[in-house]
Amino acid sequence: MLTAHVCRYLQGIKTCVVSPVACLFTCTHTMAKSKFEYVRNFEGDDTCLRNCYIVVRLDGRSFHKFAEQHKFIKPNDNRALGLMTRSARSVMEELDDIIIAYGQSDEFSFVFKRTSTWFKRRASKLLTHVTSQFSSSYVFYWKEFFGEQPLLYPPGFDGRVVLYPSNRNIKDYLSWRQADCHVNNLYNTVFWTLVQKSGLTTTQAQDRLKGTLAADKNEILFSEFDINYNNEPAVHRKGTTLIWEKQDETVTKQMNLANDEKKDVLVTRTRKSVQAYHCDIIGEQFWEQHPDILENDDC
Repeated sequence: MLTAHVCRYLQGIKTCVVSPVACLFTCTHTMAKSKFEYVRNFEGDDTCLRNCYIVVRLDGRSFHKFAEQHKFIKPNDNRALGLMTRSARSVMEELDDIIIAYGQSDEFSFVFKRTSTWFKRRASKLLTHVTSQFSSSYVFYWKEFFGEQPLLYPPGFDGRVVLYPSNRNIKDYLSWRQADCHVNNLYNTVFWTLVQKSGLTTTQAQDRLKGTLAADKNEILFSEFDINYNNEPAVHRKGTTLIWEKQDETVTKQMNLANDEKKDVLVTRTRKSVQAYHCDIIGEQFWEQHPDILENDDC
């Protein structure tokens, strides 16, 4: 027979008599309750509204300074862009309710499907998990892209959570981010071309571009430097879009035969993996080619 134990509640005078096994499974939970537990009432409810796409957008904190100190190539450093994409891929592989992600420069947006129940749809949990996974991945994969160039100090990323109720809304959000990519990259391409190839100071290049429109910037590149902006790498002009795609892969599997012999056979299986695109997502063609990314609006 098990010897009875006396369990005392953390708060004091109240007692109960239970077996040692019961004590292990019940008293520990009971003792977690204390007079201090009322402080949990100060936690606010940050549950995201149901039937909305949840967007977590991350931005590099003080990345202008970070890029300068780590000698990023201007106007675009493919190492840095590759590292951002690798970090975003790590986030998607950790949280497979993310249906699409879009990134450019030092930012990345992650879209959770409308029916996601990850972390009970708590905004703080989603935001902190995405931010911490991305930041740690950025440090972890640094050497893969920058080799022996040292990481001088840890990078920082801030984030926000925004909800979008319809497919039109989420498409417009992603279009907004890609339009921002185009505007910024066109300016930076012309600006650094003027500095690096014409010998202008950064102040002079700024003054030269003040008040110019997109057509003016394209004309400067083409007439003065024989650069057709449309021929610049798509990853710079369009940014990076990450989505899940099913792919067939063939592996060799060893099978046991009846006479204790083994035989290698080829087995084809379908796996889901994250794929990167550098294409236009403002028009409808991308969405028509990938109709399974978004859920139906009548869900």
